[in-house]
Amino acid sequence: MNWKFWRRKSKPKTRKRKSGKREWVDAIIFALIAALIIRVFFIEAFVIPSGSMEGTLLVGDYLFVSKVNYGARTPITPVSYPFAQHTMPLLGTKAYWSGLQLPYYRLPGLGHVKRGDVIVFNYPMDIDSPLCRPIDKQENYIKRCVAIAGDTLSILNAQVYINNKPEPNPLNYQPSYLVHTEVTGIDPQVIKELGITIRQQITPEDIELLMTPQAAEHLKGYPAVKSIHQYYQLRGVYDPDIFPHDPRLRWNVDNYGPIIIPKKGWTVKLDTLNFPVYRRAIQIYENNKVELVGNDILINGKKTDTYTFKMDYYWMMGDNRHNSEDSRFWGFVPEDHIVGKALFTWMSVDSSKSFLRNIRWNRIFRGIN
Repeated sequence: MNWKFWRRKSKPKTRKRKSGKREWVDAIIFALIAALIIRVFFIEAFVIPSGSMEGTLLVGDYLFVSKVNYGARTPITPVSYPFAQHTMPLLGTKAYWSGLQLPYYRLPGLGHVKRGDVIVFNYPMDIDSPLCRPIDKQENYIKRCVAIAGDTLSILNAQVYINNKPEPNPLNYQPSYLVHTEVTGIDPQVIKELGITIRQQITPEDIELLMTPQAAEHLKGYPAVKSIHQYYQLRGVYDPDIFPHDPRLRWNVDNYGPIIIPKKGWTVKLDTLNFPVYRRAIQIYENNKVELVGNDILINGKKTDTYTFKMDYYWMMGDNRHNSEDSRFWGFVPEDHIVGKALFTWMSVDSSKSFLRNIRWNRIFRGIN
């Protein structure tokens, strides 16, 4: 006997349709998560705030930075506001909680940092008091890598030397020039057209200008200009602002080194003269207790005259060499501070011009060399 007719037919389950408001909320959440994943692991947008990279990059350039080229760095400070670097917009409060810190790890990348790459990195001095920021919440800086781990770097009369060979200067780098003029000076419109920055007016006839070599050649043809020559600090003149801030090393922005850039696995022979150069890396970036007792160097309580580095380091400089706070002032950039490689500008805005004329159309989707 077939008892199927006793079975009660169940009504098909109907999925409750989401309201229009709920669909919008879900779409926004999905977009935010997708944007966060792209920002952390693939590509991120940055804006140029200062003139340290002129004339390669200009103030107001918006650029994309690839996390894939060197490998994306996994979050070190996971509890944070997703789209703020270190400070909450408008509120001005911290955008992260430093109570939980994860170990540094970097995913495999397409390649490695090379000399000449324009790189975004975390400003290593932010680790110091009073900010005491975690690595991934330090301010973002952008400079050109002029020396990689294992290189020997020196600067002689503003020319960078790597491994005793002159390093090619960036295409649009801006050294300093001393210009002697008529008392009337140079027409401000000429200075603006050539993209020249006035650093200081030394006398009514002498002025220090930051400009490309091409602009300097062009300026020579103006009647008001009597002479132009490159201007740099003399060798052996000590500048206390220059890393490692030791008067025994009489270095300045134009005459520096030689120093060896630390490389992972490299063992350095330490002495009282080179110890100031490497102390910060050993103590701050590689988390060792370091003491100098007389002429004795103590690392983690043990007397030693050697140290083996755990990370690679890099030397960063701005293309606008005399208007750039870079490694000459604060030293090496550790590998765990590297954010990514600058790819191209997707927008450029000149804030000095009116709203309708402030877009630099010739810089949109322009590659960075």
